[in-house]
Amino acid sequence: MTDKLLQMLPPEGVKILLTLFLCFLIGLEREEHRAAGQRYSFGGVRTFPLIGLIGYAMALLSGGQLLPLTVGFAVIGSFLWLSYRHKLEVYNEAGVTTEMSGLATYVVGALVSRDQFWIATTLAVLSILLLELKEFLENLTTRIPGEEILTFTKFLLLTFVILPVVPDKDYGPFALNPFKAWLIVVAISGVSYGSYLLEKILKGKGGVRLAGLLGGAYSSTFTTIVMANRARPAQTPHTYSGGILIASGVMYFRFLVLIGLFNRELMHRLLPVFLILGAIGMAGGWMWSSLPEGAEGGAGAGYLTKNPLELASAFVLAAGFVVMLVATHFALIYLGRGGIYGLAVLSGLAPVDPFIMGLTQTAGKLTSIGLAAASVVIAAASNNLAKAVIAIVLAGAKTGRQSLILLLGLTALGLLPLLWIAR
Repeated sequence: MTDKLLQMLPPEGVKILLTLFLCFLIGLEREEHRAAGQRYSFGGVRTFPLIGLIGYAMALLSGGQLLPLTVGFAVIGSFLWLSYRHKLEVYNEAGVTTEMSGLATYVVGALVSRDQFWIATTLAVLSILLLELKEFLENLTTRIPGEEILTFTKFLLLTFVILPVVPDKDYGPFALNPFKAWLIVVAISGVSYGSYLLEKILKGKGGVRLAGLLGGAYSSTFTTIVMANRARPAQTPHTYSGGILIASGVMYFRFLVLIGLFNRELMHRLLPVFLILGAIGMAGGWMWSSLPEGAEGGAGAGYLTKNPLELASAFVLAAGFVVMLVATHFALIYLGRGGIYGLAVLSGLAPVDPFIMGLTQTAGKLTSIGLAAASVVIAAASNNLAKAVIAIVLAGAKTGRQSLILLLGLTALGLLPLLWIAR
């Protein structure tokens, strides 16, 4: 029935109806806004459709030229300016939202005339949502701290401002590619930022075990340091040692995600091994933290992560990636397989991401997939060993001993794949 009705109408008639419908919805929202308050408000269910029809007609009459359409936009804008000026004279505070929605309505009509139906509909719907959600959107300014807005802006800066202008070209004898280096920084920052946001949303709820899950996705080393410091006064060794093991288990899943973004073949070689090791770490840590004396401390872990998007940290990470990539090339040329393994052990004692992400660039090219996979396994095991030392030094005696035993066990299991994975 609807199809037959549309076929009976001329094409321009359908466009006029669509213009009236979309602009009427915007006008209806403004009419409700005016009815809800006693202050002056421009336009309603008649004015906004008229503005849309003017935009439609001006676009139709102007053909392919923009000047007549622009003149019509300026004329409508002058009427809206008069409305806003009147509000400024009457009220001490006057919003300009209604006038801006009038300009958007003019554009909706022009877009329909140019057969841009999807864009016109989307613009109208978004305009209505922005108008209708006024209180919710304004309340966000009180709910979101200024530093979180700054953090998100930094993420946009890293991803959409810096990355596109970094040259995608190999330089020097080691084929250093600035674009790939910064892309790796963006990937690591993105994974860490996701964990950071989740923990902020949860506001520390869920206890040490959940904090271990989220912290492991951010940085298992940093999570171990924070948990070890908090374990000393808490006197709940099972809870915190289990949480540290959970974070180390999540580390394997984190590595799989990061490696998979840049080298699928290397990820596939490590996939079954890291899935098993990650599951063992998470399940073992969860069960260990559930032992009776750990129940008392499971409630108030608080925030474990910190802002992952400090620009200084991003540049340090990029520099670390470049250094480790050069070191990998050097070790491969002058020291051979043993040199790569030695570098893997040393890298595990510091933030291990730059070394592992450097291997994603050399695996299958300068190094075999088997050698790269074995090096990743060694680096992860070395990092677990480093975290065991951190726990025994910073945590209380019981928590430190338990963490040492658990992490040494995970380290030993993590080295078993070397029996076959390097082949």
